[in-house]
Amino acid sequence: MSNPAAPISAALPDSPMSLWSVTAMGIGAMVGAGIFALLGEAALQAGSDTYLAFLISGFVAALSGYSYARLAIRYPELGGVSAYFDHAFGIGRISGTLSLIYLVTMAASIALVAKAFGAYAAPLVLGHPDQLWANILASGIVVVLAVPNVMGSGLVGKAEIVLVGIKLAILATLMIAGIVGMTGRPPVEHFHASPLGIAGCAGLTFLAYAGYSVIADAVGNVPDPKRTIPRAIFLAIGAVIVLYVGLAVIVITSISPSVLALHSETAVAEAARPVLGQAGYVIVSIGALLATASGVNAWLFSVIKMSLALAKAGQLPRIFTQLVWRDGTRGVLIGIGGILLVINVFDLSDLASIASATFLITYLAVHVAHWRLIHETEASRWLVGLGLTSMAAVLGCFLWTSFSARPLSVVAIAVFLAGSWVIESLLLKDLEV
Repeated sequence: MSNPAAPISAALPDSPMSLWSVTAMGIGAMVGAGIFALLGEAALQAGSDTYLAFLISGFVAALSGYSYARLAIRYPELGGVSAYFDHAFGIGRISGTLSLIYLVTMAASIALVAKAFGAYAAPLVLGHPDQLWANILASGIVVVLAVPNVMGSGLVGKAEIVLVGIKLAILATLMIAGIVGMTGRPPVEHFHASPLGIAGCAGLTFLAYAGYSVIADAVGNVPDPKRTIPRAIFLAIGAVIVLYVGLAVIVITSISPSVLALHSETAVAEAARPVLGQAGYVIVSIGALLATASGVNAWLFSVIKMSLALAKAGQLPRIFTQLVWRDGTRGVLIGIGGILLVINVFDLSDLASIASATFLITYLAVHVAHWRLIHETEASRWLVGLGLTSMAAVLGCFLWTSFSARPLSVVAIAVFLAGSWVIESLLLKDLEV
């Protein structure tokens, strides 16, 4: 095994990513996983207070983004969060298990966002929802976007700028039309959630912000990481907070509870009907396809980079270092096959619940790691401590409300965490032999 103090080298590529391309990649990961995949589910839980859940989780994400920025600058190594765990806890079961949890969580997020893509694509292709075709289309977008990701980061960044620009223009149009429409009709009435319910929903909506971590993962692909990475993280989070809060208000004031219950997976497109008609529904659905496609694109980029780093550190089997073509390894191909299996087995709600909890757990672990390394990053103890405390509070509320509503989902999360520990222990035992 390598020394945790020895960085995993990551030479700057021939086509480095600019501030705007890496910011676009972060926005692409967030918006694809957030508004189109989770807004409807969040609205069912928080009702009229959905925008508050997005504000709370955005605040928590900004504090977490501060830790990510400081850690990325101090440890500009290929591997991102796994390198932070190695430095803080040493290479072993704790860091390996946390890294494995994070890697599988990102893979689950790819499946989640791809399923959202299928949910929006099926009605456009067939004229009506169809689960089988939704899964087929979701699987197809993963396969298609795997190609540019194994070809190199420069192509990924350029693709993100185009995708993000188009989808933000569509969503901005919906927001403006929704605001204008609100002045001519009374808003739809929804229930108000309890403070615990809002905080629990913030745990779900945090997943909508989790994509900013891919910016830190790109630290080896930018020419001036000390300046570019923090700016990109805060630009991306700030822009997405405004977008999420605005669209949450539009959706809640435009869709009745009964319609929302029937179309929670395509809530944003349904919100366009009252203000823009059927044409608006189609346009926003197309925007959803672009958004979720860019989310899959960004998460694939991060998974490929992290799996290679973990394999080089001996925390994944060597198959993840055996290149097949460009940046694609045999392990990555197996991982994509696993993602396709998950897409066709689990539904969107189950994936959202599991991914939200495990993201909160791993990001909380990043705060703990940063606290242990704060003498090296020279960060503000006050900000890091506030981030750690707020993340722990949101995680606790989310697990409590999830257990009250769907206890089996919490059991599944516990099994997933225990399974990750067992798998990492077996990998380490194999390496020792």
